[in-house]
Amino acid sequence: MPDDRALQARLDRLRDLCAGGGQRLDVLEAGFALSVARSEEAIDLVPFRQHAAAMVSDLADLVRRRGATSEGLAEIIARSYAYRGDTESYDDLQNADLVRVMERRKGLPVALSLLYLHVARAQGWPAVGLGFPGHFLIRVAIDGARHVVDPFHDGAVRDAADLRGLLRKVQGQEADLQPQYFHPVDDRDVLLRLENNIRLRLAKKADWPGAAQSLERMLAIAPDRPELLFEAGQLHARLDKRRAAIAAFQRFLDLEGGGGDPAVRQHATALLQELRRGLN
Repeated sequence: MPDDRALQARLDRLRDLCAGGGQRLDVLEAGFALSVARSEEAIDLVPFRQHAAAMVSDLADLVRRRGATSEGLAEIIARSYAYRGDTESYDDLQNADLVRVMERRKGLPVALSLLYLHVARAQGWPAVGLGFPGHFLIRVAIDGARHVVDPFHDGAVRDAADLRGLLRKVQGQEADLQPQYFHPVDDRDVLLRLENNIRLRLAKKADWPGAAQSLERMLAIAPDRPELLFEAGQLHARLDKRRAAIAAFQRFLDLEGGGGDPAVRQHATALLQELRRGLN
């Protein structure tokens, strides 16, 4: 088990990778940093970086031979390297850990998307995550044309009929496609979505220390998200980590200022006062 200094160094590495605006990050390295921050053992990332570089090189070779197509992503990542969505054990925590996904060649849509985004961008193709309801997708632009790619289902290129079918599985047969479903998701939010899969599963198992650690990783990715700070305050208070809870609630209130939900601010203020009284 890493000591506190080692854990802090891992969080600092993640924080450094996610600094700045967050629209375009090195998603591969940030995904690796998340895996390292979660792991109880040291991880040698060299073979994983080499593996990702091999996929990039193989796709570049395919493009030279056959031209640039969105189907090339699936041919390399899904067929040549056998990456797929894990339909048998979807809720397994390993499916949201990039290193374990690369070892097992299967994972959640958002975890697989990190690889697709990295390999596509290495070809110079603009690629972004999409906030599609219930199923994470990416969009890749090649020679001016945009293609929606489904990393979970073998990198399939989805047309409007496919997307409507995916949507109706989640929202019912009357649902239809809306423009906001195709808005790009910042890389920072892609990483938050990945880690949130871990946090939610730990919370479901009532693993509150694990959920608190997951929230710390989310705050390393996005240190100024009020909703994360409020939840961190609640979790730390549940675990009787009063000083950490006070720091989280105070930061939450500082960021909210006079904005946000007045009832939530009032609740945070009351909790903060109660925690401070408990220190006396």
